[in-house]
Amino acid sequence: MIKKVSNKQLILTAGPSITEKEISYVTDAVTNGWNENWNGYITRFEDEFSKYIGVDNAVTTSSCTGALHLGLLALGIGPGDEVIVPEITWVATASAVAYVGATPVFCDIEEGSWCMDVKSAESLITSKTKAIFPVHLYGHPANMPEVMGLANKYNLKVIEDAAPSIGAEVGGQKTGSFGDVAGFSFQGAKIMVTGEGGMLVTNNQSIFDRVKSLGDHGRNPKYPLAAVEVGYKYKMSNLQAALGLAQIERVDELVNRKREINALYNQLLSKNDKVKVSTDLKGCKSIHWMTSIELIGASFKDRENFMKKLKENMIDSRPVFSPMSSLPMFERRVENPISYRIGSSAINLPSGHNLKEGDIEYICEIINRITKSI
Repeated sequence: MIKKVSNKQLILTAGPSITEKEISYVTDAVTNGWNENWNGYITRFEDEFSKYIGVDNAVTTSSCTGALHLGLLALGIGPGDEVIVPEITWVATASAVAYVGATPVFCDIEEGSWCMDVKSAESLITSKTKAIFPVHLYGHPANMPEVMGLANKYNLKVIEDAAPSIGAEVGGQKTGSFGDVAGFSFQGAKIMVTGEGGMLVTNNQSIFDRVKSLGDHGRNPKYPLAAVEVGYKYKMSNLQAALGLAQIERVDELVNRKREINALYNQLLSKNDKVKVSTDLKGCKSIHWMTSIELIGASFKDRENFMKKLKENMIDSRPVFSPMSSLPMFERRVENPISYRIGSSAINLPSGHNLKEGDIEYICEIINRITKSI
């Protein structure tokens, strides 16, 4: 997506793909989606999404954060419990753990995928550990066979933060279908959008029933005007679901476009030994929500200067998420060197659906030019 800035054009990091299908569905929801039709698009969106992921149940929510919060509550995670979370993630992952009164404990990440290092996670397990929380970072799946093996070994629950990974796979199985529960995001920068919004998925009927109630003020399913416990207002609107339904019907197109963008970045930066471009690890299919690069040997200051030079050339970028234990509200128990290196030296490149081939060629030309002077 391109934005005009000072009579020039800034190439932005993200942007959705909206077609006449999305406009048609939302217009229909605005016109007809009221009274007895208030949830028609919600039901259809949930059904199509669960089929795509390969799970039994899906519940729309107002955000992925809300989905993760509800999932933790439904799993019985609470005060006194510990949940292992990878250092590099968006703050919502750790915040959801804090919402239920539990303590997030941060493990290191793997080289390459930047997802949870299972050996690091295992080293942090104590008698208080009740769950592990893999994150499919920037659309690359975590090593879910190893994660599930660890969970089975120690009888732990698994919550997948699948926020940016719709369509990603490990061994042909889609992210979100491995754990006890998973949350996806449809925030405006994601691969699928509903403006804001999320989805919780699970194969567990009891979890599904509890989440349906908790996310709608704790209502009694048999008597909807009566609540049975204190709940939350985490519902998605029918208008948002109309947009989501149109997007899930185009999901293969959306995933393929992200992968095309990443492949071109890898091709054009292949001879640059000062950057390492994100790619698929063996047995994995990343959807490359955000194509990212590590600036080899760069410090935090080097990265800031690099991003400044990109911006001077009308190229937007984002720093990779900061390590969670570096934030003031969380505890740092152990050293996680890979996380702190990546958190200081890596960035997200423009990866919006409407990015043109010429834009990517220009971005890579500028990256190659800047790194020659490093």
